[in-house]
Amino acid sequence: MAFFKDFKAFLMKGDIVALATAVIIGGAFNKIVGSLVKDVIMPVIGVIMGGKNVNNLFFSLDGGEYETVDAAIEAGGAIMTYGNFLQAVIDFIIIGFVIFWLLKGYEKTKKKEEPKPAAPKGPTQEELLIEIRDELRKK
Repeated sequence: MAFFKDFKAFLMKGDIVALATAVIIGGAFNKIVGSLVKDVIMPVIGVIMGGKNVNNLFFSLDGGEYETVDAAIEAGGAIMTYGNFLQAVIDFIIIGFVIFWLLKGYEKTKKKEEPKPAAPKGPTQEELLIEIRDELRKK
């Protein structure tokens, strides 16, 4: 029973709840950014590239000529689909860019802390030693 009690206490810590919330929001955010890339940005990049779909960029390792990735896979050809990698890199850059701007906006909303006043300056060690010496001489 102590195990379950400790486990429940662990799960209810603020850090764990915050982490779980972040994972859930991150998953939803990933869908939004994925749609932005797939449905908005990649069609523009495709037009710039002459109407090609980035995911369909590949080269044949076996010397065969295939029209599409699907055709190569169907024929059993050995291909390297660098378009998928390019797509992942573009996703990463866009996600990083969006998170950068979100965090930048978040930082602006945080209340700026007032600078702490400087600690009062006391006597130096040398001054204290002189004071002790003078007190001892008086006696």
